[in-house]
Amino acid sequence: MTTLKDLLRTDLTAAMKSRDELRSATLRMALTAITNEEVAGSVARALSDAEIVTVLTREVKKRREAAEAFAGAGRAEQAERERAEGEVLTGYLPQQLTDEELSALVAEAVTETGAAGPKAMGQVMKVLTPRIAGRAEGGRVAAAVRSALS
Repeated sequence: MTTLKDLLRTDLTAAMKSRDELRSATLRMALTAITNEEVAGSVARALSDAEIVTVLTREVKKRREAAEAFAGAGRAEQAERERAEGEVLTGYLPQQLTDEELSALVAEAVTETGAAGPKAMGQVMKVLTPRIAGRAEGGRVAAAVRSALS
């Protein structure tokens, strides 16, 4: 089975051969972010697929925030480029949870922890975060937990 990093490299080669500038630039940026994460810290290490998904999720979030900033500044062309890069990277992330699936996971975690009230949010998030692992944005998860506990 190929790793996610190998898939990114293979797709980068294909994008370069087909002269797809947006895709090749985006995949280069993603691979650079992964490499930077691998060499960060005192010892270089290879990232697991789950860690690579975390890096890609962070990069997608950066693209979304940059697109909003560019759009707010009246630079529509640059905002569109950022959105397109985000879409390329989103294709490598796991399928996002629907609102119903997220609510079911939150309810399960609340029941499992026996949490009640907003002060127990940390307990629920601790149990819930590994189960979600890149399939839903953190803010969306926190909002779902907050509404379930209130």
